[in-house]
Amino acid sequence: MVGGVGRQASIRDGHPPLDPAVTQSFYVRMRAVAPAAVGALDRDLAGDPGRAFGDTASGRLVRSLDDDGLRALGMWVHHWCVRFYDDDTRAALRLLSEIAARPGLGWTADEVRWMLRESHAVGPVADARFTLPLAAVAELPPGTARIEPVIPRQPRPQD
Repeated sequence: MVGGVGRQASIRDGHPPLDPAVTQSFYVRMRAVAPAAVGALDRDLAGDPGRAFGDTASGRLVRSLDDDGLRALGMWVHHWCVRFYDDDTRAALRLLSEIAARPGLGWTADEVRWMLRESHAVGPVADARFTLPLAAVAELPPGTARIEPVIPRQPRPQD
């Protein structure tokens, strides 16, 4: 179930490809939270957008999950947002930002590399594509994840 995008990105970023079993475990974990996430996001889109996050269906879902579940939810929402950015993703982007703001979720280097590769593969069309991976990489020990080859360099302003 490992797609060609992951393999292509591993060649470009200089890292070995992720172990297919590791990648498959990500998809298994994400599929476990996906039904609850879809339901929560649907309810949040239909509800009052000005409501405090904790009072939303997504907020209640976040409270119900442990750190492993939150990482899986974050990875699923990240995957959904970068793939379907042109749909109404307001509620999903809010959920993504809330998860990104939570320190100490125990992100692994493989999870971060997977999200960074997904973000890079989708290109600049999805504005928030690096929100969660950059928050997660900040929690890794120094030197654990080289992100420079994965995140395209921004051009410097000309003087």
